[in-house]
Amino acid sequence: MPAVMPPLKSHPFIQKRSSAIITSNDLPYESSLVFNAGVIKYRGEYVMIFRNDYGTDRYSYENLNHRFCGTSVGIARSKNGIDGWRFDPTPLIDSNDIQKDPEIERFYDPRIVQIEDRLLLCLAMDTRHGIRGAIAELSEDLRSWRLISAGVPENRNMVLFSEKIAGEYVRLERPMPVYSQGRDRFDIWLSRSPDLIYWGRSELVLGVEDVPWANDKIGPAAAPVKTDKGWLTLFHAVDRDDTRGKNGWEKQWTKRYTAGLMLLDLYDPSKVISVYKEPLIAPDMPIETDEGFRENVIFPCGMVAEKNGEIKIYYGASDTCVCLACAKTDELLSLLL
Repeated sequence: MPAVMPPLKSHPFIQKRSSAIITSNDLPYESSLVFNAGVIKYRGEYVMIFRNDYGTDRYSYENLNHRFCGTSVGIARSKNGIDGWRFDPTPLIDSNDIQKDPEIERFYDPRIVQIEDRLLLCLAMDTRHGIRGAIAELSEDLRSWRLISAGVPENRNMVLFSEKIAGEYVRLERPMPVYSQGRDRFDIWLSRSPDLIYWGRSELVLGVEDVPWANDKIGPAAAPVKTDKGWLTLFHAVDRDDTRGKNGWEKQWTKRYTAGLMLLDLYDPSKVISVYKEPLIAPDMPIETDEGFRENVIFPCGMVAEKNGEIKIYYGASDTCVCLACAKTDELLSLLL
């Protein structure tokens, strides 16, 4: 199905690769959809942590009511961050691991940062009693992990800033209040912690009403990138039209996900310096609008700043594959200053 109306386009500063850099066919284990990948540069190569849903295909999903039987979190590495990805032979985390806590149903949507000598993951965690935001630590060899903390339901889409600010860990997050606001209307908040376990001093950063093209919800995307002007920060934004009908595998998918851009203060990132008032990245290629599980979805989970001034943005396209867009740091900052 083509892009939904009204049409939205990515900014000309955004240069997308025309095809996905990772698809389900690339994985060495069972995969139906691979998407929403966090990426960092680590020990001379790019390390990607991605979400993998498995256990069905489009025909079985649409006609036989076969749903996904599992979700895993996997690891891939590349010398250039574009191609030549090498995959670990088994997932790092798998929802069908018989040794896992029975309260936990699955982990997904990983974001990775390195803070000092620690590799830290933010994860969404589905449990029998609600969705929780979790923080985990990866071992230096990327072969094992441990859970550090998990908040109360309902909160997800957490991203950590890549360094301590005023001696504290800082994260962006998206609580999901329903009782007070009715259906989806979720905003971006910030919390602080001395130890990654106890989180507090929470503040609202950006509301849906601050994003002109969103009418449903917003939330954090990739971990912010530090510049001398402030923290360059992506967020996801959702507009919803219940007349849109079927857009992908499901009987009805009425939302469109785009990526927006804002600049946060270096020393107090709860303060917004500016927000670009149009989408930065929108679903506008066939791979994003015509071919996926949930079409018309752009969801960035990784952003890498290069020494030459380029920024690589890794995003899930239509909840189906991993795509890559590039831009120049100074051009993105020019939209905000």
